[in-house]
Amino acid sequence: MSLKETLTNAQKDAMRAKDKLRLGTIRMALADIKQKEIDNQITLTDEDILAVLTKMVKQRKDAQSQFEAAGRQDLADNEKAEIEVLQDFLPQPLSNEQLSELIGQALNETGASGMQDMGKVMAWLKPHVQGRTDMGQLSGLIKARLG
Repeated sequence: MSLKETLTNAQKDAMRAKDKLRLGTIRMALADIKQKEIDNQITLTDEDILAVLTKMVKQRKDAQSQFEAAGRQDLADNEKAEIEVLQDFLPQPLSNEQLSELIGQALNETGASGMQDMGKVMAWLKPHVQGRTDMGQLSGLIKARLG
């Protein structure tokens, strides 16, 4: 079953359960997916949908930290709840050992020797880690290995 079908079925389940937060979050995700499909006139693959969901999680994390900084814990809690719903549809995060192993593999495959090869390494890693790690954290780990 595709990720889009999984989201649609989860939306139906949330409707039946009258879970407003989960339903609203899933509807928002499906709307973002549909908008991207309409804008680009394509049907998104599971990998593309993972990218959309990952971006939504990142946006919510940013909003959560801003709400906490502004003293709006009620809104920060809402963002946190939405993050948890979205993460149900993302693959399990990679451990630090798995990330280190993948970075080593990417360095060998691309023949990277310095910071000028950062783009090659990131391009190789992106399909392997999409939705499973924070790309900013990954970038920092690669810089540490290359630098």
